[in-house]
Amino acid sequence: MLPFINLPFEYAASLTGASVDELKLLFSLLLSYPLAGLLKRIPDAKPYQKNLFIIFVSLFYLIGLFDLWAGIRTILISSAGAYIIAKHVDGPFMPWIGFVFLMGHMSISHIYRQFANAPDKVDITGAQMVLVMKLTGFCWNVYDGRLKQDDLADFQKERAILELPSLLDFAGFVLFFPSLFAGPSFDFVDYRRWIETTMFELPRGADPKTGPRTRGQRKIPRSGTPATIKAVIGLFWILLFLKFSNWYNTDFVVSDTYMTYNLLRRIWILEMLGFSIRMKYYGVWYLTEGACILSGLGYKGIDPKTGQHRWNRLENVNPWGIETAQNSRAYLENWNKNTNNWLRNYMYLRVTPKGKKPGFRASLATFITSAFWHGFYPGYYLSFLLAAFLQTVAKNFRRHVRPFFLTPDGQRPTQYKIYYDILSYLVTQSAFCFATAPFVLLTLPSSLLVWSRVYFYTVLGTAASMAFFASPAKPWLIKRLDARNKVAKQWQKEGQQQQQQQQRQALPPGQQKADNPPMGPGLPSDPGKELDDAVKEIREEVEARRKKGVSVSMPTGKDMKAAVEDKLGRKL
Repeated sequence: MLPFINLPFEYAASLTGASVDELKLLFSLLLSYPLAGLLKRIPDAKPYQKNLFIIFVSLFYLIGLFDLWAGIRTILISSAGAYIIAKHVDGPFMPWIGFVFLMGHMSISHIYRQFANAPDKVDITGAQMVLVMKLTGFCWNVYDGRLKQDDLADFQKERAILELPSLLDFAGFVLFFPSLFAGPSFDFVDYRRWIETTMFELPRGADPKTGPRTRGQRKIPRSGTPATIKAVIGLFWILLFLKFSNWYNTDFVVSDTYMTYNLLRRIWILEMLGFSIRMKYYGVWYLTEGACILSGLGYKGIDPKTGQHRWNRLENVNPWGIETAQNSRAYLENWNKNTNNWLRNYMYLRVTPKGKKPGFRASLATFITSAFWHGFYPGYYLSFLLAAFLQTVAKNFRRHVRPFFLTPDGQRPTQYKIYYDILSYLVTQSAFCFATAPFVLLTLPSSLLVWSRVYFYTVLGTAASMAFFASPAKPWLIKRLDARNKVAKQWQKEGQQQQQQQQRQALPPGQQKADNPPMGPGLPSDPGKELDDAVKEIREEVEARRKKGVSVSMPTGKDMKAAVEDKLGRKL
């Protein structure tokens, strides 16, 4: 560590109440902005200089700022191990060997941090978690590069590494300083396209005038405005966190004062505890993403719909999407997006046999991997295990209950859909504030204590829902939906027939088609119309009875045939 570098941070810590390491971490995130600006100005034709600059800055952060000599050793072991495995191990088990090696090595850091029990200290664990995502993805990308292209999905083709990178390029990828401590993670192909500037090339046939604005001969676009916006919003979230964390914190929910409030108030406090913790992550991730944008790595081409340049390649969180989520999928997919992408692309889909759809086992394996990746505090496993069941329950409700609040074709909401949306929002938010509480509390006694203080409401609700969909209720719902869809198709067919008939009647007499010539004695000249009228009359009667509050459904099959024969007064 550089001499006297702690002095200004110790003074600031005495004024703010934050720890020295927390302030140094915030300083490194902000310092990454001017340094990313310098990085972008290194000539595009000299990528080796960019790699050397990245390595130098990261070494300054690790050693000069945090004195993490052991952290250098940890990064070197993981990186060298992954590179050697990818280079020398062949066959389908190569990426899994890399995965086990990297996760096992990271678990040592997690155990050390857990025994040290110093949450205010910055160690190498956070950087190693980001590194594990990068390097496990790297192993899979190398493996995909050895397979036949016809056997790969589009994502695999795009990410496949056909030739191992040089050690200098690999070191720059590993030590990319804007995302060193807190992410976001990205694949090597993104880094290669960025450092070779192929990321900024326009598609074939595109108008050069639509290309991003640059300075001089530099290919990396000007990104000061979007980066500044991210920085301002990130600092705003940090300030909000500092304020809200004084009101809602883990000490409060385990104290006796918490129990002086009624149940609804306790649930509300639990929700606000989760919100205040999320604000810290919102702030940090916005700051790191902004630095990546300023370097140019956040560029994602031109939006084909709007024609605007996109800077969301490394977007890690969508606060609005989380705080307004009406289901578990929306909640989870907007949180820690790059980690979700890593889990999906390199675990969820990889454990699923080819040709089959991922199921509960894939979801459970993914959630367990996520918990293991976070560490060994029991709270992580409580949160992720419950989240796996919540996601399964949410899928059942979306597939078997939600369609009743949409038109049969699934395209438009019914008049009752708004009530379903409100209830879904309240259930989703209250369920996840309960499920994520152990993620913050960490220890098993504290987690179970807080859960018991709100009577395990999410656990009981999840168990009841699982039992409901495991009972005959699920086939009954499926049957009702099928019957509803059959009636809708029948009505649609009748509407089309009536429309055709009206179109024929609108034609001049000489142009009307004689689709229905006179039949034999005693038979109607238009039997199709007579049947349509009978069905229409039955439908009107059903609707009239429904308006009176009678529970009745449109007859189908043999019942429909009998009803029509009753209307016609003869057998069909």
